[in-house]
Amino acid sequence: MDLFIARLNIQHFRKLLEAETDTAKRNRLLQLLAEEEKILNELESGKPGPKAKGTA
Repeated sequence: MDLFIARLNIQHFRKLLEAETDTAKRNRLLQLLAEEEKILNELESGKPGPKAKGTA
């Protein structure tokens, strides 16, 4: 399930970047995208990563 969510988030951030022209918003989206790609890489490689928000 986490892999699915990470992939959806990456797809969503990339779509938002296509239309966003504000530099500050683009920078934030790029940061979120990089963080989500890192999470996806960790999940795919089997490395333990940060726990999802709201989980114990």
